[in-house]
Amino acid sequence: MRVKSLYGLLLAALCIGLPAAAQTYPAKPVRLLVPFPAGGATDILSRALSQELGKKLGQPVVVDNRPGAGGTIGADAGAKAAPDGYTLLLTTSSTHSIGPAINPRILYHVETDFTPIAQVATSPNIVLVPLSSPARTLREFVDYARKNPGRLNYASSGNGGIVHLTTEYFKAESGTYLVHIPYRGTGLAMPDLISGKLDLLIDSLVSGLPHVKEGKLRALGVTSLKRTTLAPGVPAVSDVLPGFESVTWFGLYGPKGLPADLTARLNQAVNAALAEPELKERFARLGAEPVGGTPQAFAALVRSETVKWKKIIAERKITLD
Repeated sequence: MRVKSLYGLLLAALCIGLPAAAQTYPAKPVRLLVPFPAGGATDILSRALSQELGKKLGQPVVVDNRPGAGGTIGADAGAKAAPDGYTLLLTTSSTHSIGPAINPRILYHVETDFTPIAQVATSPNIVLVPLSSPARTLREFVDYARKNPGRLNYASSGNGGIVHLTTEYFKAESGTYLVHIPYRGTGLAMPDLISGKLDLLIDSLVSGLPHVKEGKLRALGVTSLKRTTLAPGVPAVSDVLPGFESVTWFGLYGPKGLPADLTARLNQAVNAALAEPELKERFARLGAEPVGGTPQAFAALVRSETVKWKKIIAERKITLD
């Protein structure tokens, strides 16, 4: 009887070995790589997500900022991490749709070097100017910029990022010429914008809207196709430039080879976190809408966004140089 009982226990252990790995995960804190500096849109959103995700996983989720090169340095670090579920990567349109579309020498391949987990959120961008700007509306800014070609500047989070491309798209559609000043992140550009050293920043609503609410900056428009309840009273850029649209998505990836059971565990935890009223409220205050969904739906979104940006990059002849 003892031999049979021991054999039965061993057999049961073998049969449930893989699911048990997911059931016991995580056994230690999880690191969340954020490929942009502290204070920017991705960082702010990641910290709201990490708190709720940590509750769902039963372990702390610790944000680790890895900025540089439009987010590609941090993204590459995420691609090279061990596929054990203890290093995750919060990605954006810049790192996984625009980056691959504009940079043929990028260090990673989106389709093969990562495991999609879930889309986290989406957010329109917001057109910001300092309070000292003579423009009080988007139409006034366009008219003023057209009359002063090359005399106004704009900031971005680096060459090839969504802020850069969205502003170049805006320039092309509005017939204006603004001088590009790249920063390592929009959070680093904010002091110069607020002080009036910069004339324009088309930032994510997540990091830009709080400065408008605090009375430090003026909002001229949002880049969603229509007005959004996330920024009441702010008109859409498309009111002045018909058809103009540019939104930022945020999503969670693991490294390639992340086991299916851990991917499913993380996807479940992300969706549960995004369903929490407190997190929904925090995202809304930040200017983002939670999305969630399956890994497959997230991968399909990234592919479609890449096609869109490739078209814009080609039409506007935009390069990293």
